[in-house]
Amino acid sequence: MLIGQAPGTKEPILGRPFAWTAGRKLFRWFYEATGMDEDAVRSSVYFAAVCRCFPGKNPKGGDRVPSPDEVATCAPWIEREFALLQPELIIPVGKLAITQLLGAMPLDQCVGRIVRIRANGAIVDAIPLPHPSGASAWPHQEPGKSLLAQALELLARHPAVLGLREAK
Repeated sequence: MLIGQAPGTKEPILGRPFAWTAGRKLFRWFYEATGMDEDAVRSSVYFAAVCRCFPGKNPKGGDRVPSPDEVATCAPWIEREFALLQPELIIPVGKLAITQLLGAMPLDQCVGRIVRIRANGAIVDAIPLPHPSGASAWPHQEPGKSLLAQALELLARHPAVLGLREAK
């Protein structure tokens, strides 16, 4: 299960999450780490978002980060998805998703690590990733570059991902 921040402007039009620039980078990361192309990832991984509606544009550029009230309003969706799906692995993508699942912490303290979290009463592995948006330089400079590589290696070796690759 992959959890992002919120849909952008293109996702509702194209009918799929991570459908634009950030998605291309995210699927490139998956391909480089696992050999799974976008179609394989989309058919094997459940995509969700912390906020279910496009939060609007930020007056300073880019998409606005959903407010705490918007996140709280959408929280029951993820809780229900945890209950229904019982995921073996959760991949929070970006600061907002990471904060919702792991609590507030700097990216360099969680990316590149497997973090055990409670989801619907079960202990589940989480492998946080930075947001693949072009707005963030974090994954392109140290320590982000090395920590992203570590996270992708953990993802590639995780039993839940190995099972997906073997099933294909």
